[in-house]
Amino acid sequence: MVEFIDLSHVFENNMPGFKLKNENGSFTQFTAKINPFLTHEQTKPKYQGKCSFEITEMTFQTSIGTYLDSPYHRYPNGRDISEIKIEEVILPGIIIDVRNKEAFKPVNVNIISKGLDLSGKAVLFNFGWDRFWGTEEYHLYPYISKEIIELLIDSHVKLVGVDTINIDNSKDLTRPAHSLFLKNEIFIVENLRNLEVLYNKNFRFFAVPLKAKRVAAMPIRAFAEIL
Repeated sequence: MVEFIDLSHVFENNMPGFKLKNENGSFTQFTAKINPFLTHEQTKPKYQGKCSFEITEMTFQTSIGTYLDSPYHRYPNGRDISEIKIEEVILPGIIIDVRNKEAFKPVNVNIISKGLDLSGKAVLFNFGWDRFWGTEEYHLYPYISKEIIELLIDSHVKLVGVDTINIDNSKDLTRPAHSLFLKNEIFIVENLRNLEVLYNKNFRFFAVPLKAKRVAAMPIRAFAEIL
């Protein structure tokens, strides 16, 4: 029997997301709004009471929940979500243990074993930060260093994922991970969860978004197939 591991947060009404600081010191809160567009009671008369349907309406910023960044997210001329091929986001995966790191501290390059084959893979960093999901502490997180970013690019990885709200240090306005990965057509997945289940397992990682045109990022149902 095939085993699958769900790596996504629940997508729900008023869910937590980025808090984007404005010039005046206020914050713009990212979230999702999910409501009935038509309820069962409203649709029942349309079918003479013989059946009913719920039609749901959703509004959200696409950088919300567990989501995939396309190159267009960082670069105006980069590929958007609709241009990503399915085979580019179904990849052999590898997990990197970076648990017990401090908030706003970089993870150094020596965390990755020398000689580890990363080519063509989805490399997922398990900080264990999903345990803070929905709390203020979730916004205070560790991140990967520029040396790791450069190593991953040189190693020809295809995708990098983290279980934090941002792959970059929010205090570094150059955003090196987004800038360098997306420039090199390496996709990014943020807000993963449950990564610790993947230790000592061979797995294939799935990060398939909707085929959305002129969209920079998109929520996904991230999961792993245990091989």
